[in-house]
Amino acid sequence: MAGRIRDVDIALVRERSPIADVIGEHIQLRNAGGGNLKGLCPFHDEKSPSFNVTPERGMYFCFGCSEGGDVITFVEKIEHLPFSEAVERLAQRAGIQLQFEQGGYAPRRDHGERARLIEAHRAAAEFYADKLLAPDAAPGRRFLSERGFERADAETFGVGYAPNEWEALARHLMGRGFTADEIVKGGLAKQGRRGPIDRFRGRLIWPIRDATGDVIGFGARKLLDSDDGPKYLNTPDSPLYKKSQVLYGIDLAKREISKRAQAVIVEGYTDVMACHLAGVPTAVATCGTSFGEEHIKILRRFLLDQAEFRGEVVFTFDGDAAGQKAALRAFADEQKFVTQTYVAIQADGLDPCDLRVKQGDAAVRDLIASREPLFQFAIRSTIARYDLRSNEGKIAALDAAAPIVAAIKDPGLRKRYAIDLDRWLGFMDERFVIQRIGDVARAQQGRPQRTARLAPVDPHVRVEAELLKLAVQRPALLGPRFDALDPQAFTAPDHVVLHHVLTAAGGLAAAGHGGREWVDLLLTHSHEEGARALVTRFAVEAIQVEPGAEERYAGAMLAALEAVAVDRAIAQVKSRMQRLNPVDEQQDYNKLFGELVALEQQRRVLRDRAAGS
Repeated sequence: MAGRIRDVDIALVRERSPIADVIGEHIQLRNAGGGNLKGLCPFHDEKSPSFNVTPERGMYFCFGCSEGGDVITFVEKIEHLPFSEAVERLAQRAGIQLQFEQGGYAPRRDHGERARLIEAHRAAAEFYADKLLAPDAAPGRRFLSERGFERADAETFGVGYAPNEWEALARHLMGRGFTADEIVKGGLAKQGRRGPIDRFRGRLIWPIRDATGDVIGFGARKLLDSDDGPKYLNTPDSPLYKKSQVLYGIDLAKREISKRAQAVIVEGYTDVMACHLAGVPTAVATCGTSFGEEHIKILRRFLLDQAEFRGEVVFTFDGDAAGQKAALRAFADEQKFVTQTYVAIQADGLDPCDLRVKQGDAAVRDLIASREPLFQFAIRSTIARYDLRSNEGKIAALDAAAPIVAAIKDPGLRKRYAIDLDRWLGFMDERFVIQRIGDVARAQQGRPQRTARLAPVDPHVRVEAELLKLAVQRPALLGPRFDALDPQAFTAPDHVVLHHVLTAAGGLAAAGHGGREWVDLLLTHSHEEGARALVTRFAVEAIQVEPGAEERYAGAMLAALEAVAVDRAIAQVKSRMQRLNPVDEQQDYNKLFGELVALEQQRRVLRDRAAGS
């Protein structure tokens, strides 16, 4: 076996591995003066850059977490490698053939698990790319062609084809000297009865690369009707591949992200390809998981995301209801960026790939150019659910949007959106809106755990919460009257989500005797972000009523919420009456007056029932 790497070779590796270039493959570095460079530290989370690099001396040091060293140390730390493997990795990058003290020129056969898996993935990517030209890959080529991609485009992105055979890749890799254990451990194959079998068969393949350009996994798209697997299948988590820490296209996009101070988040591999080919080279996508905190950390390092440098992150989603929900979920992560965040939604529901096919490259660029601030989108999407023609509707919309505005950390930005909200709602009373939002902000700051108890800012929201707790815990007390409620009666964002879950589960008509089975049914229909936590919370939190009074209390809560719909109807009738002349339009006026009397009588009955609580 080869001995230790010669000191002269280690020195040569350091010399031919410019530290700024190596570190620059992982983070964006900017001039800090005095020959130094600065960026956001990749070893700890920070808002302002404290990671310094001195190219002249080939050293780095972070004043935030005290990590430091030379280019080899950096590779050891960032890729979790022992010293010898870090040297071998840099040597390969620089085209240096290492020699060892006890003779020999090739790296050791057992030179490290990660390096072996990287080599296996590189060989697999080449295998898949070659197979895209084979006769049986015709469905894959047709798929690409129908989506506007040419052969050169497939080569640029390394798209390939997995033969519809059990062991095609496994045989190829084992013939190249890789062991069955390595192939399975890397997620390239699964263990079969008689050895490894290919994980991907009869599918179009996209190699997924890390920021340095190494292939660490694959995404595979179903092509054959006989394939009973999911539409998209990804490499499972492995020593190389962690889906929560991977962004497809980051290897191609990272320099443009740094250069343009922009990152565009799309939903799929073909969307990334379409964006890059259409002139949006900052596009990346998650791989089989939703956009999360680890993805943010990756982008922040390339954006140099800091207070004094304002870049932008643009989320693109389909224009349908699911796409809008996804955009609102992104809002939850927005303030983990310092930079500005936007959302771009194509009104006709086309994703970037389809948009490029139907309307051309310019339409994709226009989609990104038409981006809307994410705060603005979240607020306007929320108030769009309400009837703003009445004061009741405006107040409900204000209370629904207030938690969003109150959550904005920047005081100046929060005030500006409060003023915008006042204008969008038509109150023309900035002081009132700002005060309402301020009340919500103070409530949020004082409720780290007791969200449900302190979130309501008025009695109506408290009624919503109590009624939903009854619907989850004691559905038999509410019966069909609950299912007949106007969905718009629920205004708090959490309550709207939970009502959606109850409806999706079949309403209280499907609750049976309630209990654990009912809660389990609700959990199976909890697909929206945070819905499972809401179901659990409302199933546990105490109903605010004395024992033995639950039935009367349930009736009172129902009556209180039913009265909201009557209030809305009364406001509409009054509005119509105000537009009539009692003399010239006496018949219509008298008819509306009769409706008003009946509605007010109904409201009195409901309020009396509600007062019984």
